Amino acid sequence: MFKRFTLAAAVLLPLSAPTTLTAQSLTAAETAKVDAVVNEALAKTGTPSASIAIVRGGQLVLAKAYGKASEAIPVSTPALPYQIASNSKQFTAAAVLLLQRDGKLSLDDTVAEYLPGITGGDRITIRQLLSHTSGLQDYWPQDYSFAAMASPITPQGILDRWAKKPLDFAPGTQWQYSNTGYVVAGLIVEKVAGEPLLSFLQRRIFTSLGMAPIDQDVAVGPRYPQGYQRFALGPVRMERPAAKGWLFAAGELAMTATDLARWDIARMNRALLSPADWTLQETPVKLTDGTSNGYGLGVQTGTFKGHKIVSHGGEAVGFLSQNSVLPDDEAAVVVLTNADFGDAYEAITAGLLDIVAPAPAPAADNGSALAKARRVYDMLRGGTLDRALLTKDANYYFTPTALADYHTSLGALGEPTGFVAAAPAKLRGGFVNRNYKVSYGGRTLTIVTYAEPGAGGRFEQFLVMPAN
Repeated sequence: MFKRFTLAAAVLLPLSAPTTLTAQSLTAAETAKVDAVVNEALAKTGTPSASIAIVRGGQLVLAKAYGKASEAIPVSTPALPYQIASNSKQFTAAAVLLLQRDGKLSLDDTVAEYLPGITGGDRITIRQLLSHTSGLQDYWPQDYSFAAMASPITPQGILDRWAKKPLDFAPGTQWQYSNTGYVVAGLIVEKVAGEPLLSFLQRRIFTSLGMAPIDQDVAVGPRYPQGYQRFALGPVRMERPAAKGWLFAAGELAMTATDLARWDIARMNRALLSPADWTLQETPVKLTDGTSNGYGLGVQTGTFKGHKIVSHGGEAVGFLSQNSVLPDDEAAVVVLTNADFGDAYEAITAGLLDIVAPAPAPAADNGSALAKARRVYDMLRGGTLDRALLTKDANYYFTPTALADYHTSLGALGEPTGFVAAAPAKLRGGFVNRNYKVSYGGRTLTIVTYAEPGAGGRFEQFLVMPAN
């Protein structure tokens, strides 16, 4: 049985003192609902802690931390910087937009004008790097730390291994999430700006907004939140951080929820960047066939029950986060957690958005590869595993400890009452991502898979985690 986490710390802290603050502040009932939403999600999934921020009426009205940040920090506080991973991408994109405004580069410049040796560099534009339409293969599609991540790497090392492979598709013809593209973009920023990316961001963005992010590679140790992992429904375990260098411009930042909220408020106010640049970042980039999935330059734009929403998620080793902005409503929700399993960060986001806007619709069913996924799931809960169905990296992940936790925790649940696809299949990092929901009466589990393309494709990832 999971222990319900209690409130650790809270601040009610507007960034300024608007005359409308009383009308915009959370009511006692709303604050109680926030507590219930967060505590329930943490308890159901086993996520150790969460740090949240809520913006309403263009003002930060709540910043609060719950649960255990680490073995050394049993009570989390809003002042602790959590790793935000891919939520960093919007800052890398903003750096490019600032350099374009300075007249030092153009979004339509090709990669080859700045960096040699990148496959398709003479055809890939900076805009395509930032919109995930370059065709460069993603170097980290897995939701776990694969074997190579135990050793340090440089941005150039990432490019040498992944950005010199054949393109997955012709630039501009498809959308595929690619951390590799952002590493390329970050190196271009450094070359054009003449300084490290983080230094540029601090000088041009963070200092001006009163933000104090740090490199996530140094946000480790007893003074910082600890990342946690879980094998199926086994015990929550401390996660070993990846070695230095693996996230860079694709996800190098650690910050507080309040820091990210300050950025969200700047977005609402069209401050720091020009209004035209904010709009450009939020404008979905179209493929050559005229279609788009809503992704702009480092952010996803869409609608949420009739409200415009600008959002992004992030996953580091041991951390998950979600940043959601309703710009027309002057509202935002930031959720940072120190677990890379479960859907607590999504459930908390949905619950908090439901306070400022209606809740989201459920995901669609894709109905693909169901039998094969069920076969592997049944093997895991039964204590067996046909390793021929897995890639080298997936076999690395399923250690004896992992297999034992899967077998012990899943086998005890008995026979599932339901096993369904949870979302449409999509391409990432050369693999096909498919997600599933497993039901046991009143309990639901989530399965997140990546597999090689084709009917006989092996699983690169098969993770089972608690769902809210």
